[in-house]
Amino acid sequence: MAITDKATGIKFNDKANGMPVFGVGVRTKGPIKVYSVACYGSNSLKKSLGELSSRADKKKALEQLLMGTKKGPVTFLLKFNFKVGAEKVASSITDSLLSRSSGSGDVGKLKQILCDGVNVKGTTVKGTTMQFDCSKGGVKVLLDGKNLGYISSGGLAGAFAGVYLDEKSVSPALRQSCLDNCCKP
Repeated sequence: MAITDKATGIKFNDKANGMPVFGVGVRTKGPIKVYSVACYGSNSLKKSLGELSSRADKKKALEQLLMGTKKGPVTFLLKFNFKVGAEKVASSITDSLLSRSSGSGDVGKLKQILCDGVNVKGTTVKGTTMQFDCSKGGVKVLLDGKNLGYISSGGLAGAFAGVYLDEKSVSPALRQSCLDNCCKP
């Protein structure tokens, strides 16, 4: 079943890359709702989270969610709600990754891929999609469904999970939505 981010009204499909949607949330910058993000993960991780209570086992569920998504596979799908320039969007995403990744060279490669991709388009506009397919081996980057490249770096893939699902998440609403949708009440 499709899921809608309540903050923006942006809808996400129930599956991406054959994986079920875990949850959705919004990324804000001040009062601006920049984009909505969905997290898609493995069936086995969703099943194991389903055995936990989002209330009684919240800490354990959040740890399991983060560790499971760091191992991959996981997809983070961003749908923009606001116009953002190439440098600004690339910097925002990669700055969040830098503190969570040991491979600053990999983060630099990602920044260049994002800048180049968005510059071809001119800017992100409402409806632009940016997808990060993360696995043990690395991260595949897509913009509006077009493959921008692949960065071979398991550390970078794990850092993406942290950006969206650790205790300093850029979208606390996504973390909560994952618990609400995957765990028992």
